[in-house]
Amino acid sequence: MLPLEGLLVVAMEQAVAAPTCTVRLADAGARVIKIERAEGETARHYDKAVMGTSAYFAWLNRGKESIVLDVKDGEDRALLERMVARADVFVQNFVPGATARLGLGSADLVARYPRLIAVDIVGYGQDTAYRDMRAYDMLIQAESGVCAVTGTADEPVKVGVSIADVTAGATAHAAVLEALIERSITGRGKAIEIAMFDAMADLMSVPLLHHDYAGKATPRAGLSHAAIWPYGRVACSDGELVVVVQNPAEWRRFCSGALGRADLADDPRFLDNPSRVANRPALEAIMAGVFGALTRAELIARLEANALAWSNVSTVADLSHHPALRRIAVETPGGTMQGVASPLRREIRGGAVPALGAHTAALRSEFAA
Repeated sequence: MLPLEGLLVVAMEQAVAAPTCTVRLADAGARVIKIERAEGETARHYDKAVMGTSAYFAWLNRGKESIVLDVKDGEDRALLERMVARADVFVQNFVPGATARLGLGSADLVARYPRLIAVDIVGYGQDTAYRDMRAYDMLIQAESGVCAVTGTADEPVKVGVSIADVTAGATAHAAVLEALIERSITGRGKAIEIAMFDAMADLMSVPLLHHDYAGKATPRAGLSHAAIWPYGRVACSDGELVVVVQNPAEWRRFCSGALGRADLADDPRFLDNPSRVANRPALEAIMAGVFGALTRAELIARLEANALAWSNVSTVADLSHHPALRRIAVETPGGTMQGVASPLRREIRGGAVPALGAHTAALRSEFAA
């Protein structure tokens, strides 16, 4: 038995953030009913990469039921109300105020259904001056400062995946699980607000604390760490690796075993991590001279022999065939895809990705007045 079997989740969701939350609930056994417009939710239309289904939609909607409703229509709204009355969890991420105007905001719902856990995923906290701002992933990345610390010295860039959406969805998932535990103790549900900006601001804590308390800006460092060195990409004669030194013992092993320069361990320029960061160009030049003459295999052998961390600089094609990648077969309307397995659990329900409105007739019958 999966841990959330028997729970009913109703979701008025679109795009990435809320579906990230609810797919985790579905993976854990919850029944997730996805409310869609007649034309389908936003993510259905991004592309047709997966045998006719959008890659985003195929990724985040397995194991859900799809019903098409017009929530402004009286009969459909009544049907939705009956669903919510039986639900354990309600999740929505429409534009600020949209569900509240329909009486479907989290506070309104919990007032009517005291055992319900209702989640609003928004761009910005609704008690802030930014409450009405539209919020898409890249906008939140840029607004929160993530782009200011990502990229090269010459150019800020966004993270290449929807990190603001996914982090907000993962945070919402954790909040739902906490609320379910709380309800098991108190018998009461809860209205929850999760703001994408808050989730990204939390990820920005270290650069923010450096700014606020050390008066130090975090530079954009490309494929390197801005505050730890050595920690980044190095060039060998036949390609690249990422190498990492995290503590004083590793630094000594790195000097003697990887660089063949035991004398550097006590060099005043490189004695501790702040010194190495301050004198990074000089250390980079030494490393380039040594590692540039080695093949990747030779450097890997040195690193492994000295218990030092490293990684490949993988492409997406490399990821597709990576020996650590776990897959799951998922049915989509166009056929079976090999998706990425859940990072939370090896045993999941792993249901199909629904066609638009695939469960409309059955759900109308089940929740009839």
